[in-house]
Amino acid sequence: MSGSGRSSGDIDAEVLVIGSGAGGAPTAALLAEAGFDVLVVEEGPWIPQGALRPFSLQQMERQYRSGGVTVALGRPSIAYTEGRCAGGGSEINSGLYWRPPGTLLERWRDQYGLASLDPDGIDKVLDEVERDLSVQLLPGAASGPSEMLRRGAAALGWRHDEVPRWMTYSDQEPAGRRQSMTETYLPRARQAGARIVPECRAERIEIRNGRARYVAVVGADGTRRRIGFRHLIVCAGAIQTPALLLRSGLRHNIGRTLAIHPTVKLAARFDSPLNVPDDVPVHQVKEFAPQLSFGGSASHPGLVALSLADSWDTFGDRIVDWQRMSVYYAAITSEGHGRVLAIPGFTDPLVTYRLTRRDEAMLGRGLARLSLLMLEAGADEVYPSFRSAPVVRTRADVAEQQRRFSTTRATVMTVHLCSTVPLGGARDQRRGADEWGAIPGVSNVAVNDASLLPDAPGVNPQATVMALAIRNVRHFIESDRFLDGSS
Repeated sequence: MSGSGRSSGDIDAEVLVIGSGAGGAPTAALLAEAGFDVLVVEEGPWIPQGALRPFSLQQMERQYRSGGVTVALGRPSIAYTEGRCAGGGSEINSGLYWRPPGTLLERWRDQYGLASLDPDGIDKVLDEVERDLSVQLLPGAASGPSEMLRRGAAALGWRHDEVPRWMTYSDQEPAGRRQSMTETYLPRARQAGARIVPECRAERIEIRNGRARYVAVVGADGTRRRIGFRHLIVCAGAIQTPALLLRSGLRHNIGRTLAIHPTVKLAARFDSPLNVPDDVPVHQVKEFAPQLSFGGSASHPGLVALSLADSWDTFGDRIVDWQRMSVYYAAITSEGHGRVLAIPGFTDPLVTYRLTRRDEAMLGRGLARLSLLMLEAGADEVYPSFRSAPVVRTRADVAEQQRRFSTTRATVMTVHLCSTVPLGGARDQRRGADEWGAIPGVSNVAVNDASLLPDAPGVNPQATVMALAIRNVRHFIESDRFLDGSS
């Protein structure tokens, strides 16, 4: 337990945590439970789980950054989504949970010089996370769109799994209640004494003589002030964390190695109604993982229409059949990378991303294999999301689809962003943070969110983010870094 307390009039908190998502929420909870004076500032509002319909326009307006309209510039540009609310992405995603494979952790340890990264230790942390978040399989049958994924994969002999989710189920909520950060770690943090301030944007860290002293923030009403602290942990996500560090003059290997899972989509029409507007399929197909994976997306009627929009002249009249449709995706582990750049005078950073030729070819093959999967599942028509795409009814049409595909014609997007302040050992030339998340060159600043992942994990990353965050914060609690009492 810390003994430093508040010994100076300009110290507002012993530990200031910026951001409250999958990294920030467990960071705040464990620090507060260890006796630290913790203040959490969150740019977005606090919206209780279930207050908004999942995947609705209202949710996008209130819980997504820029209403969900954010783009990494490139050829093609890649749309991405960020949560902007208490709980971050955990409030808006589907709650699907994948443990990082042991082979991935071993590769990170060896490739990036992370001697302290212990796969067995991470597994023990994940056991704890799974208890805290009630990670479990569905208690009953999967939805129709999910069953189509399972059926198609089984027909092709492709490996597939039902993915567990952080959900609780009851007679009152048979569809489940997502155990997001506002349901789990943030209430724990608050109960242990942490203060949580939503609608408070961090603009810049003030650094003097190699030590961070204040963070300049602006509240919802436009009021500006400075927050003083002894220690700062930045958990604002893979875009906003590097942007804040860059605005504050911390630039070494910051924001240069953005990694994502580029994704292309299609809509598939079946012979009977199966659309589930406010949920996603729980099955994923991992036959070609980690390089290529298939799954199901939210299929609200507006999102079905959006998936048809690239070839609306050909596909548009099918929207009347939306109840018979569901949207599916093919996601790849990219060789390319992107950048996050802080532009003076602009609130949000400039984000760019460049696919490699291998990435472009993999997306085309992935979308073709996904069309085949849908045909084997029983789809009567498939509508790939790229301009001039054909209606796919047969295997011959799949070949024609692949011939016509180009990433410059496609809607490419992602919901997984990471690796902008990558962990690395002392000899890793690309590291933005040390192997525990501390930022070299400044004595009391650390990062503890998806920014730290050394590269894209090939699976839904939030379990990995939470496990690394808990591992890191426990190291901080036990080390002199949080016990030195310096000011």
